[in-house]
Amino acid sequence: MLVVKTLHIWMVISWFAGLFYLPRIFVNLAMVPADSHAERDRLLLMAGKLYKFMTPLGVLAIVLGFWLWFGYGFSGGWLHAKTTLVAVLAGYHWHCGRVLKQFQSGGNAKSHVWFRFYNELPVIILLVVLFLVVLKPF
Repeated sequence: MLVVKTLHIWMVISWFAGLFYLPRIFVNLAMVPADSHAERDRLLLMAGKLYKFMTPLGVLAIVLGFWLWFGYGFSGGWLHAKTTLVAVLAGYHWHCGRVLKQFQSGGNAKSHVWFRFYNELPVIILLVVLFLVVLKPF
């Protein structure tokens, strides 16, 4: 089970690298001048590749997390709160894909400032999840 736990932590770290960086690319995309096609295309290529790379990492992180849950038989409110936050992160990941499609179609209407705040959501959720996992407060 320690191998599964190690792989879970590795996948979570890798997934979060993508969750932190993809919205940062959105900030840059929102700042690209309308006449800068090469810059926009390069950022879209980077964002698309990153999204395709991070999606299986997120799936594996969640699958390994459930494996740990059912293998160890964890219980308690902290785990249910953590699982809820993981569901929020999965929704955030999905929404990042929607945002990427909006940028690809030229339909984004949000500013770089909005994306700077959007970028902070996974940071806050990670902090709360870490406290839940380490402290198991309830």
